[in-house]
Amino acid sequence: MKKDKKHCVVLFSGGLDSTTVLYKANQEFIVHAISFDYEQNHKYELSAAKKILEKLSIDNHKILTIDLRQFGNSALTDNIQVPKNRSNNEEIPVTYVPVRNTIFLSYALAYAEVNNIFDIFIGVNALDYSGYPDCRPEFIKAFQEMANLATKFSQGSQKIRIHTPLIHLKKSEIITMGLNLGVDYSLTHSCYDPIKGLPCRECDACILRINGFKELNLIDPSLQ
Repeated sequence: MKKDKKHCVVLFSGGLDSTTVLYKANQEFIVHAISFDYEQNHKYELSAAKKILEKLSIDNHKILTIDLRQFGNSALTDNIQVPKNRSNNEEIPVTYVPVRNTIFLSYALAYAEVNNIFDIFIGVNALDYSGYPDCRPEFIKAFQEMANLATKFSQGSQKIRIHTPLIHLKKSEIITMGLNLGVDYSLTHSCYDPIKGLPCRECDACILRINGFKELNLIDPSLQ
C-alpha cells in the first residue's frame, strides 16, 4: 500500500537518466522530486520534467531557483559553445558545470532533513557519461559520509543513503531498465544545445542516448 511506503527525494531533470531513476524510485517509495532552474541554457528539460511527473501523478515537486551563471565557466550556463561530435576520450568538457552535483545534493539533503527523509536518489553514471568528476562512485560515497556527519537528523541509528541505481550501467542498460519500468522516453529531454526545443543530435548528451538506443536496435523516440 502506498501509505506504507517510505518517502524519498529524487533529483530530477527530465532527462533520460533521471527519468529512469524516478520510475525506479516510484516503485518503492513515495517520491519527492526536486528540479533546478539554475539559469541553464537548455531549460526545455524543466518542461519535460513537469510532463513526466504529471503522467506519474507525482505531486511532490519543487523547482528550485539558483543562478549558477554567477560562476560561469560552463557551456551550459555561460556564453560558451557546446562542443559537438566530441570523443569521450578527451579531457573533461566545457559542459561540466562546476560543483553542480554537490550543490544539487546539498539542496536535496536540506529538503530531506526538514522532511525527515533518509533516501536520496540521483541519476549519476560512471560509464556512459562525459567524464564529469562528480558522477563517480568515490564522490557519492564521500558525499554520503559527509551528509551523515553534517545533519542533525542522522545522528541516531537511521542514516542517510544516496541511491545511484545507474552508476555502473551502460546507456543501453539504463534504457533497457527504463523500458522494463514503462518509461516513455519520448517525453524526456537530454540535449545540451536544443534548437527550438528539438535535440541537436551532436552534443555529448544526444550522442550518448542515440548510441544507447542504437545498441538495442531502437531509434531514440525523441528524434521521431
